[in-house]
Amino acid sequence: MQKILEKAVDIRLIIFDVDGVLTDGSLYLGNNGEEYKAFYARDGLGMKMLQSTGVIIGIITAKNSSIVSHRMQELGIKYVFQGQKDKLPAFIQLSKQLQLKPNQIAYMGDDINDLPVMLRVGLSVACGNAHSVVAKQADWQTEAYGGRGAAREVCDLIMQAQGTLAAQIKSLYGVEI
Repeated sequence: MQKILEKAVDIRLIIFDVDGVLTDGSLYLGNNGEEYKAFYARDGLGMKMLQSTGVIIGIITAKNSSIVSHRMQELGIKYVFQGQKDKLPAFIQLSKQLQLKPNQIAYMGDDINDLPVMLRVGLSVACGNAHSVVAKQADWQTEAYGGRGAAREVCDLIMQAQGTLAAQIKSLYGVEI
């Protein structure tokens, strides 16, 4: 775990996949073809806390969804790339735009299509229920499953490594840990 914390110290950007990471991967479809997604509130709070420490959050997802646009707007996430079947070009564009080196970037994924980016970042994270190949390639795997606290777990890890977790909790909620 010490090696993971050392990698997390340098993180200035974390990129999340959506389906299977920020959601549990289930696709809910209504009778008229409308799509529904369930996001976990604790993940959202962790993402907001992490952003307030100066770490940037990005999204790269294979699907296009107005639901994702709405949720990311609620969370204040500016860098959202949807419809990215091949996620690598969006990753390269974002890292160049933000002028970040690979060791300053983390990526959290759950399936094979996340591997091209995961293998190029300083800290790669798989959620607890990630595909076994992805879990083996990741630097770290959360205990929590996608859509059930995995994103919060990695946000807390980065804040812990950077020494900002306790300060965030105290400044936002007046509680010392």
